[in-house]
Amino acid sequence: MALNVFNETAYRGYSKYKPLFRQIMNNAIRELKLKKNVAVSVIFVDDDKIHGINRDYRGVDRPTDVISFALQDSQEEFDFIPQELGDIFINIDAARRQAVDYGHSEKREICFLFAHGLLHLCGFDHQNPEEEKEMIAWQKKILDEVVSRDDK
Repeated sequence: MALNVFNETAYRGYSKYKPLFRQIMNNAIRELKLKKNVAVSVIFVDDDKIHGINRDYRGVDRPTDVISFALQDSQEEFDFIPQELGDIFINIDAARRQAVDYGHSEKREICFLFAHGLLHLCGFDHQNPEEEKEMIAWQKKILDEVVSRDDK
């Protein structure tokens, strides 16, 4: 498993999330029966940066909390190199606001956004109630043993 974490903000607390993201990835590999040799990149951005990405790539002219870009649609088997799942952009400004709004820690919100983005990279979506229910169940499985809902 390869995990790259990049920071394009003034936020300096991002490095503490890498071990938590690894745990979430390990849970996803186990629960979703993914290949163990996967790679993901996480990029911390701010409202302005994610607004531009959202506008340019999704046609939505506003900031959002997380955007994922899967690098491949097929699941080809190349065991000798990591399968690059894609990139997850996490908006630190939105994460901080949402942590306050939802009454939990910044840590929980950032880990939630990572798990959510990771599931998108694995092909999950929430365009209808059935998909949303399935995605929420997987989020709970891969996130809750790493960061509790009560985490303040």
